[in-house]
Amino acid sequence: MFKFSADRIPVAIIFLLTILDFIVFLNTESIWFFAIYLAIMIIPKACISAWNHHHQHAAVFKHKALNRILEVFYALHTGITTNLWVLHHNIGHHKNFLNQEKDESRWKRKDGSTMNKLEYTLNVALTAYPRGYKVGKRFPKMQKDFLIFTGVTILVLIGLTIYNPISALFVFILPMIISLLYTALATYDHHSGLDTDNQFEASYNNTTKLYNWLTGNLGYHTAHHYKHGVHWSKLPELHEQIKQKIPKSCYKNSLW
Repeated sequence: MFKFSADRIPVAIIFLLTILDFIVFLNTESIWFFAIYLAIMIIPKACISAWNHHHQHAAVFKHKALNRILEVFYALHTGITTNLWVLHHNIGHHKNFLNQEKDESRWKRKDGSTMNKLEYTLNVALTAYPRGYKVGKRFPKMQKDFLIFTGVTILVLIGLTIYNPISALFVFILPMIISLLYTALATYDHHSGLDTDNQFEASYNNTTKLYNWLTGNLGYHTAHHYKHGVHWSKLPELHEQIKQKIPKSCYKNSLW
């Protein structure tokens, strides 16, 4: 069922968090409880965004149907639907991250100056779907799945909202929006300010153990860009192979 056994535990945890969301959705009416639950769940859902990212680089399951079902649940946590990151991030950003005129997650303004965090976050989050759709014009099969399952996610949200508008707002809709914004914010420190043609000098790395445990080794970012099809569990090993090429200035070790 799983392509890589390392995915079993994170997927199980995310599945349990999904069940928890639906339990709260079906059994709670208190606005105060919803507000507290939303605040508590922001960090876990932000972490889920990293695992959704990994899945769209290297799919979790061997069977397409299982992957599509998983992606709907991922979307309800993160605001990122099927193939959006494949188009926007894998095909777009990974190809263009050294070219700030084309990068789908560009950190430069048109005049060449560096965006601040807020500007970058809003820019990347608000343009994620249009830019993903634009890249998809060159890959109609991927774009078709992107459109279909974005539509499925919207229909699920409409159904949940009709059933209980307040619950749907706090348990699903607001977390999806916040997670998308947080994902964009988190990526600011991956590349911003690194204006270079050398891929080994174009990403910041975070080798903090807890950070990489929570994000599936996303801190080994140079390795991830070096071979973006490598499964997340193999990134530390790949990092060891290329770390001599990474300048010390390209490390930012923190829990953020």
